[in-house]
Amino acid sequence: MSKLSISANNLSKRYNREWIFRNLNYTFEQGKTYAITGPNGSGKSTLMQVLWGQLPMSEGNLAYTLNNQPVDMDEVFKQVSIATPYMELIEEFTLHEQVAFHFKSRPVINGYSLQEVIEIMYLEQAKDKYISNFSSGMKQRLKLGLAFLTDTPALFLDEPGTNLDRQAFDWFTQQLKNMCANRLVCIASNQPEEYPNDAEIINLSDYKA
Repeated sequence: MSKLSISANNLSKRYNREWIFRNLNYTFEQGKTYAITGPNGSGKSTLMQVLWGQLPMSEGNLAYTLNNQPVDMDEVFKQVSIATPYMELIEEFTLHEQVAFHFKSRPVINGYSLQEVIEIMYLEQAKDKYISNFSSGMKQRLKLGLAFLTDTPALFLDEPGTNLDRQAFDWFTQQLKNMCANRLVCIASNQPEEYPNDAEIINLSDYKA
């Protein structure tokens, strides 16, 4: 099994003159879950985007290591799966087309078939439905399902409970247990029910300039 770690050294992000977070020193390890917390607008999503390489840092450095070998930041995307409320889906696709398109370029966990992926997401009744006709809750379940079922060592979930009803939220927590025991999981959330009790807490209020 692969072993991934992410090391942040004095990691800092600034917009204009405002520091969103500053001097974060932390090592994230595969097999552990991390909860990034803080008030609304504190920069949880920004930190997540810096960690997965979408946004540049303002100061400090970030290093990915896979099996004790450095990973080039241009290759980090191969190691991570992401689900966020602001992620775009292809509205013109049916569910089956969206799933097939996603896994054309990403590895599926456990070698599941596309049909099995859809069944695990409990969306088989919507297989031929266009994404544009999905409710916000169905779209969120699809985003989470694609992230859970992509075979990567790291998983980033930004406010994963957004738009989920009770039944869908129970599905989310079960998948978190089923799919994430051996992964590096980062969850940005203000809701304690969205992350496990044993998650390591990173409160962004502790990293303000």
